[in-house]
Amino acid sequence: MSSFSRQIRLSSSMIRCLHYRLSRSFTTIEGHRPTIVHKQGLDILHDPWFNKGTAFSMTERDRLELRGLLPPNVMSNEQQIDRFMADLKRLEVNARDGPSDTNSLAKWRILNRLHDRNETMYYKVLIAKIEEYAPIVYTPTVGLVCQKYGGLFRRPRGMYFSAADRGEMMSMVYNWPADQVDMIVVTDGSRILGLGDLGVQGIGIAIGKLDLYVAAAGINPQRVLPIMIDVGTNNEALLKDPLYLGLQQHRLDGEEYLAVIDEFMEAVFTRWPHVIVQFEDFQSKWAFKLLQRYRNSYRMFNDDVQGTAGVAIAGLLGAVRAQGKPMIDFPKQKIVVAGAGSAGIGVLNAARKTMARMLGNNELAYESARSQFWVVDANGLVTEERENIDDDAKPFARKTKEIGRQGLKEGARNGHIGHCNQGNNMYLFPGIGLGTLLSGSRIVSDGMLQAAAECIRDITKQVAAAVISEAIEEDLAEGYREMDARELHKLNKDEILSFVEDNMWNPDYPTLIYKKD
Repeated sequence: MSSFSRQIRLSSSMIRCLHYRLSRSFTTIEGHRPTIVHKQGLDILHDPWFNKGTAFSMTERDRLELRGLLPPNVMSNEQQIDRFMADLKRLEVNARDGPSDTNSLAKWRILNRLHDRNETMYYKVLIAKIEEYAPIVYTPTVGLVCQKYGGLFRRPRGMYFSAADRGEMMSMVYNWPADQVDMIVVTDGSRILGLGDLGVQGIGIAIGKLDLYVAAAGINPQRVLPIMIDVGTNNEALLKDPLYLGLQQHRLDGEEYLAVIDEFMEAVFTRWPHVIVQFEDFQSKWAFKLLQRYRNSYRMFNDDVQGTAGVAIAGLLGAVRAQGKPMIDFPKQKIVVAGAGSAGIGVLNAARKTMARMLGNNELAYESARSQFWVVDANGLVTEERENIDDDAKPFARKTKEIGRQGLKEGARNGHIGHCNQGNNMYLFPGIGLGTLLSGSRIVSDGMLQAAAECIRDITKQVAAAVISEAIEEDLAEGYREMDARELHKLNKDEILSFVEDNMWNPDYPTLIYKKD
């Protein structure tokens, strides 16, 4: 994730969208079906997927042998939320582990405890208070969580594949209890936010990301899976820490590294052929290579490369509109990109493709668009004379004679001071994931990502609908559940929106029916 997206300010449109998702009452494919369970009594109360706490009705208490195991007053959803919020406000200070524990981390601890005992209630609270809690479960607090994850770890959430598991991954995937997984977020912990190599502790970013897939995109939380691929760490502090939870060896590299990732991808797609895998916070060295290696064979995308780029494109197109210029003027813009990591280069490539599309979408247009970009990193302007330029940055390296230092000084003297705003991938990636899932698209294409970027303001439902429409247009859509490819192709725009909405999970307690194994 790029440095500009570490803070979240939710737009009013996203807040309205999420509050609407919480309040709508129609029956959906994803909700309101009775759920068959094979446990009763305390086993139900200790299972966060099925536990309702004090919201179990008296008939359910009898059916599931819960009578006497809960206080007698049956509470409504609203009463449960009010009770939790009152407890949270009271416990915020008390939950801190000393002066180094920030208030935001204390909130994370309290929310995590709720997640551990009642998943539905957790997502009800997250959606109801999304503006307050998105920065707690995701950036910026999740960075602090990852740094302290060894001490915060209480119960496992997600799966861990490591270099020590080579040859065993195909059987390991069957250790996960869910027969259907729709969404995986995977990291190798090598570049967590701007914090560097955090090793196995990086799983916190995958967990936080999937929380937003559930809250913003309505992905069923029982069908998401955060995964950590532990290939070692080059963080010397972690290598020397006797309490570190991961492999205490230096990172694998080269073919050994690729062999681990290859085995992982084959294993998860063998068990769950229709799953979508989002790569998250892989170091730049591998981010592009892995994207190119897998994108045409598997349903996968890299959020740092493609998600950040989509948000940036939406911002750049908005900047053209803000100048009162037509969209066709976008290819005339001169763009300086600060940073030559995976996110920065991803923005460059996406912006170049967008310009080329407007200029005729051919090789000549693509080459012409290259001249509109200047890349600046910690060492200054990236030029052809620089040694050891990353291969992905080379196309954008400038000739020194193209721009002199005096020219830069003059530009600075005559320029205007601007104040940058910020965007966040959370405006885009939930809709990309949901749209890919519901379309049944075989891959995540550049066109689908472009379609997402062009409608970002309408947030998740519209982003998902745009992704589905593009998948249909590119003949990639194969359908989802009862909606096969033929029926999907018949839907008009409004029907696609309804299809998306009907398949968004809501945090409503299902009716539980006990059945013996």
